[in-house]
Amino acid sequence: MLPSRTLVPLIVACALFMENLDSTVLATSLPAIAKDLNSDPIHLKLALTSYLLSLAVFIPASGWVADRFGARIIFRLAICVFMLGSILCGLSQSIEHLVLARVVQGMGGAMMVPVGRLVVLRSVPKAEMVGSLAWLTMPALIGPVVGPPLGGFITTYYHWRWIFWINIPIGVLGLILATMYIPDFKGEQKSKFDSVGFILSGLGLASLVTGATAIGLDVLPLSATLAILGCGVAACVGYVIHARRTRLPIIDLRLLRIPTFRASVIGGSLFRVGVGAQPFLLPLLFQVGFGLTAFQSGLLTFVAAVGAFTMKASAAPILRRFGFRQVLVLNAILSAALVVVPGWFEPGTPHAVILALLLLGGFFRSLQFTSVNALGYSDVDQRRMSRATSFISVAQQVALSIGVAIGALTLEAAMKARGGTELIAADFRWAFALVGVVSALSFIAFLRLKPNAGAEVSGHKFVAPDPVSNMQDRG
Repeated sequence: MLPSRTLVPLIVACALFMENLDSTVLATSLPAIAKDLNSDPIHLKLALTSYLLSLAVFIPASGWVADRFGARIIFRLAICVFMLGSILCGLSQSIEHLVLARVVQGMGGAMMVPVGRLVVLRSVPKAEMVGSLAWLTMPALIGPVVGPPLGGFITTYYHWRWIFWINIPIGVLGLILATMYIPDFKGEQKSKFDSVGFILSGLGLASLVTGATAIGLDVLPLSATLAILGCGVAACVGYVIHARRTRLPIIDLRLLRIPTFRASVIGGSLFRVGVGAQPFLLPLLFQVGFGLTAFQSGLLTFVAAVGAFTMKASAAPILRRFGFRQVLVLNAILSAALVVVPGWFEPGTPHAVILALLLLGGFFRSLQFTSVNALGYSDVDQRRMSRATSFISVAQQVALSIGVAIGALTLEAAMKARGGTELIAADFRWAFALVGVVSALSFIAFLRLKPNAGAEVSGHKFVAPDPVSNMQDRG
């Protein structure tokens, strides 16, 4: 039997596989779903952001719930809720029904992924963290590999509703394995649930995501959209004030005092804006801009996940050789450049060129994600690990929501600026460029890290220059 440091991440990866497969299949099928439900493809981003909104609202509670009731029972319950949401998605008859069903899915995902990650982080020593996180993510990356071509094939040759039913057998397998092998970790001390913080954080995050989604969709008057955004800002400010006065807030802002954690949250969030927009922008570019079928689009976009998958075995030795700071700074700029590149694809661009560039983009983005995730937990003690996983998960989902919102808003603005009523390939250049610039800005957060930051996790041996030798050399 596999050792626990390998077996537990692989079991948790069943949940990640299910979630990632679902999101990538849905992104590829959005144009076909929009046509069937008589909606604009850009407007259907509500189906993506409603899921992310649900995650942002309920993830903060995941750490407390796992500590209170046990990680295993919450992990299994989350899988069941996610499967229920998948069934409701498959039965949806309108955009409104689909959005509500995605909210239910998000409630399951909000507990499933961070609780699963918490189990892994509590199962292994820090020296083995990079390897275990790689095991955790490698099977999960099969979802993005299989998702685009599978979603395109189902949508092109069958019906998009079938994309939601494939979650059921995967979820059942995850339930069985979790029951047999997942350890039932609980918190060492019972703490009171921060209900005020939950309401303030939920209201703030939900309002910000909703307002960002509504901009440019003409679903609400501008005054109402601005009011929602204002409400979100006010609630978030109220939460910050509340968190400073509470001993154990639901999102512990005191974790930001840890330099490695702060760099992971701020830099990782900026970087995820670009990555969050790509699963939304690429299928639209290939299907609406280039006129490809969903299946053809999926065969192109899946190669990015292949690049991500091939990177996982390289992450540990790269970090051990160069350390977190050097890898994250240089790779942020390189990965952001590869985010921008698809905006300059044209219908006549050879598919071999598209595949090569998307493959490289997937490789380097995956290296960035693995490094950011490991860095974030490198200096967090086990006592605060559950709150750290909740915090990082919230930041990740909000960044992904912002990425989709920025991409859709920029597309809408580019189309209206040229006086058009339908998207063309040239409209996508501005969207890819903008999200790429935001992702590139993440290098600033990583630049402030010490050269030996997270060395216990990366294994990087930084040798400081000898001032005596330097003085002799100058002499």
